[in-house]
Amino acid sequence: MKHVLLPTDFSDNSWNAIVYAIKLFKKETCTFHILNTYTPIIYNVEYVLGYPAQFGLADAIRNTAQENLKEIVEKISETFDDNSKHTFTTLARFNTLVSGIREFLSENKTDLIIMGTKGATGAKEVLFGSNTVHVFKDIKCPVLAIPSDFDFEKPHEILFPTDLEVNYNDFQLDILKDIAKTNIARINALHVSTGYDLTEKQKNNQLELEKQFKTLSYLFHHYKSMNVTEAIDQFQIKSKINLLAMVNNKHSFFENLFFKSTLNQIGFNLNVPFLVLPSKH
Repeated sequence: MKHVLLPTDFSDNSWNAIVYAIKLFKKETCTFHILNTYTPIIYNVEYVLGYPAQFGLADAIRNTAQENLKEIVEKISETFDDNSKHTFTTLARFNTLVSGIREFLSENKTDLIIMGTKGATGAKEVLFGSNTVHVFKDIKCPVLAIPSDFDFEKPHEILFPTDLEVNYNDFQLDILKDIAKTNIARINALHVSTGYDLTEKQKNNQLELEKQFKTLSYLFHHYKSMNVTEAIDQFQIKSKINLLAMVNNKHSFFENLFFKSTLNQIGFNLNVPFLVLPSKH
């Protein structure tokens, strides 16, 4: 049985991510844990000093969150006729998103986190909301980010850009392999040349990648020297990609691509779900 965490802020975007998750694992036995984290909008001195009870503020917010979570489960029942394979739990926590997720993971087996890429106030020009980026950076669990307004389609073609600088034994690839197998998908590894031949390390990592995906439909693509975002763009033009997957490796092009740039300056328009695979350590 899979355990999937679904953080929600009750926005349309987070509902869209929940719908995607249910459809993605339609035929699999899953428990979906719907999590809402909340903090008081008014954070005055008395509250910080430890007197929230006298205002009844925390109780009111918690009650509202729990009521909203209940409504989501009811909406799921109304939206999906046959949901016999799926179980839903709800949890409201007085916490920040990242801390709340970290606390949940410490207490519960979790295979995957699926969330929207923007919150209720997400600006159109920003590729990922700040919450999503913090989860990418700080949470050691695979995260699948669903673009707002993305209509579900089965991930038949998966793009997996790689600089071949990491040992793939060190990363949590199981969920990617599982998604590919369940959806009879092809994994397209994409390496962009830096103008030099592959090093011995890169050749070994390429062989390791082939081993990891040996039971799946797998192709390796090599693009001549160009910007990584341009290569992803070009690949998306030539092939219908339903899912983009990357390993989150520090000191790699992944980090340079997502964490060292201003988010709204990232060079490509990501309009498909994005799976981030962390290290095992």
